[in-house]
Amino acid sequence: MPPAGIPTKFQASGAKLRAARLQRTEIMANEEGWFDRYVDTLPERGWFKFLSKNVVLPYWAMKTPAPKMPGGPRETQQNSENVQRMMNLVMPLKDRSSIGRAKAALAIAQNVDEIFAGLDNVGTVHFARFLILGDNLCMISVYDGDFSNYIRDFIITIGSVFDDVMTVVEGGDELIPTAHNVEKFIDWVHAHDLFQAPDYPTDVFALLDEARGLPKDTPPHDLKTLPRELILLLHANPDLSLGGGYRAYPGYSAAQVRSKFGVGW
Repeated sequence: MPPAGIPTKFQASGAKLRAARLQRTEIMANEEGWFDRYVDTLPERGWFKFLSKNVVLPYWAMKTPAPKMPGGPRETQQNSENVQRMMNLVMPLKDRSSIGRAKAALAIAQNVDEIFAGLDNVGTVHFARFLILGDNLCMISVYDGDFSNYIRDFIITIGSVFDDVMTVVEGGDELIPTAHNVEKFIDWVHAHDLFQAPDYPTDVFALLDEARGLPKDTPPHDLKTLPRELILLLHANPDLSLGGGYRAYPGYSAAQVRSKFGVGW
């Protein structure tokens, strides 16, 4: 480790990159005319914000609507090789009062040992946790392999325990007992898994082309339309996961990690 105050190779290269970006930005700013500079200030003007929100956006959404995107894992910039995939399950609470939130918290707390044992038995889960966010009970997990197999194995292992959780969830009664409605439960989870946006903004073009049944990037998209497409995507999908997530050890399965550290099931 270098002495304090001496920049590392990565810090030095990062500083050079930031300086180069700043220089390019200054050059571009100097090349802009008065009209370009005025246009750049429009997004911060009150009247422009009002028109954008109440007139322009509804018009765009009507003329070229973005579709509701499915949940589930996406390709990531890190080499994951079908492991360490993200699930962000958002389950609306049946009772959205403080009493309903307390019931949801108890449903997890009273079954936490069985849930954790079931996740161990599934054998493909790296991490999992439950959250109450707003009016939703959320399960956030990182798993290996196929989404449907993950949910199927989970329900087969502890479906009877998870039924208690589903009693506090909107629409959950129709899935109980989950062990007898496995395929229906898989579809329900997929529908409530957050849409995962691509890591790179420009991938939005290909994503929307595919969802709209259009050839990808044919004709090529104008980069100037990216902000509009991104706004339309967020208009149709207000809740989403930003990118595929960071992995400290990409490409390794839960089984490999546990074996390496001698952790049993």
